[in-house]
Amino acid sequence: MDCRVVVEAAVPVYDVETVDEAIRIAISKTGEMLNPDLKYVEISMGARTSPGGEELPPAFIAADEALVALELEMTVFNVEREEHASRIARKEIGQRLENIPLKVLSVDRVDDESVETDGEGDTRAETGPAEADGTLVDYDDLVDDR
Repeated sequence: MDCRVVVEAAVPVYDVETVDEAIRIAISKTGEMLNPDLKYVEISMGARTSPGGEELPPAFIAADEALVALELEMTVFNVEREEHASRIARKEIGQRLENIPLKVLSVDRVDDESVETDGEGDTRAETGPAEADGTLVDYDDLVDDR
């Protein structure tokens, strides 16, 4: 089974004045920490709401420092359960985003036909029976073994 996992990250940003500036810096900072190892992780603004249901901006600024909510999405391949997919995503992303809190927002099953590829034809990441510890390997390395 293949799963699409969405993880929320709370990224601190310093010396900012506006929400837009904080978001741009947080996305850039997160991209630098994830690349080149996790170039298949998609980074987008997170959605925040107040307890009353009112939409809030994805960044909270106080004293020229911000905490920005980002959503990180990745596809995990060949997992047995959705819980396994969420643990793999948290581990892979968490290893590169030190001291940044993560929370799994959703885990959705993905059809084989809807799996995306990058511009070079490589699929995102795949785990196989030998990768039970959660490490990710390149799909092209496994295609001939099937």
